[in-house]
Amino acid sequence: MMNRGGTVSSILVACGDKSGAEKHYLPALRSGGWAGELRLVAPGDGVPDLEGVAGLLLCGGADIHPRCWDEGETLHPAAVPDESRDDFERPLILRAWEAGLPILGICRGEQMLNVALGGSLIQDIPSHFNCESERHRHGSSALPELHHAVQLEPLSRLAEMVGCPEIRVNSRHHQAVKRVAPGFKAVAWHLDTDHSETGPLIEAIEAEDEGRWVVGVQWHPENLIGFEDENGAAARRIFETFLEAAQRQGLKVCQRR
Repeated sequence: MMNRGGTVSSILVACGDKSGAEKHYLPALRSGGWAGELRLVAPGDGVPDLEGVAGLLLCGGADIHPRCWDEGETLHPAAVPDESRDDFERPLILRAWEAGLPILGICRGEQMLNVALGGSLIQDIPSHFNCESERHRHGSSALPELHHAVQLEPLSRLAEMVGCPEIRVNSRHHQAVKRVAPGFKAVAWHLDTDHSETGPLIEAIEAEDEGRWVVGVQWHPENLIGFEDENGAAARRIFETFLEAAQRQGLKVCQRR
């Protein structure tokens, strides 16, 4: 997509592993209909310029250090944080939020989105929920498993985009959203993973402001786009609607020039 003045609108893809992002996330964006530039950025690249950027995708990856939400919280023994990525992505998310960009966070990306904007995390699901360690750690990017159902808030943006109140997802994580960031709401849950104080495990969040397209999901829709069922269709719709929002953002950039 070309903006006035010759600037090409792009999707910024923040990741920790560029080769993995090229293999899994970029094809999902292409299959969702994006023909413009895809810019991969990772720690060590320097602060990316948001000029001409129409949307931000936050990829999955390693854990987030608790100092990102509470300097006094001790690092859990099971956590393996990527602090360089924490430091790289927090200011990027804030700048994208201030610019009103569409943002899609996937797995770690959902968690970092929540933390950067004032929320907190559960550091280790098995410890917190007293459940078996493998409950939310099944399959891989190469061999995804539709392991459990996720219940969606019927009136949410997410439910509207996927077209149903329940989908089955692939699940491979051990951290999760705890306190939802101001300006966001939880819109999907795994009801069978529940805690008396924090409630069921949160599987997705979205901005409360309907004028913002900002969504985070805990599962990996990029690995499900090839599934020929309603779950694959739901995964494809997540990318399609994100990119539709990015196209609209790109048009706004053109009009301002």
